[in-house]
Amino acid sequence: MLLLGHRGARRYAPENTIAAFELALEHDCHGFEFDVRLTADRHLIICHDPRLAGREIETSRYDQLNRGTPCLPEVLERFATRAFLDIELKVTGMESKIADLLHEHSPQAGYCVSSFLPRVIERLSAVDKSLPLGLICDSQRQLASWTSLAIQALFLERGLVTPGVVEALHSGGRKVFVWTVNREREMRQFAELAVDGIISDDTRLLAQTLGP
Repeated sequence: MLLLGHRGARRYAPENTIAAFELALEHDCHGFEFDVRLTADRHLIICHDPRLAGREIETSRYDQLNRGTPCLPEVLERFATRAFLDIELKVTGMESKIADLLHEHSPQAGYCVSSFLPRVIERLSAVDKSLPLGLICDSQRQLASWTSLAIQALFLERGLVTPGVVEALHSGGRKVFVWTVNREREMRQFAELAVDGIISDDTRLLAQTLGP
């Protein structure tokens, strides 16, 4: 079972930063989840929210945003050999560039490209059918669409995860990741359901609870 930091070691360092990613690994997690957005000059910037430094990311140049905010090539170069990467795409329009980068810097410890947006998954599959893809769900309606998409994994908000759901998805050949799990009791409960991965803000607690 993979133990992953949510935007890195978010409880202990600023989220979606190199420091947070390094700390998740120092805490003995296997890797981390992080968010990718597209700037106006087509940089793949690591950021969860649509605004950064008081500006809309999609209409701003990279040099107009916070200096030092990492981009996907930097993350891949630094962590491709050391961490499982859950690469969440927040917007459309970067699918081909993502595929090219992943061929150039293929994560050796495994990875998945995930999104809440079915059209992102469809476009990624059309660009490269070999990419491991995942659908992120926080509602029953989203979860019900899993059979219609070319995905290998589902990333489920913890309230959606039941023994029956895990069994059905595993029977359908899909992996199950659960987010965001920050309490020890829930970490143990989901581990007993044999999910494939747990994503947490509290990487230290996650590794102490479920690590070797």
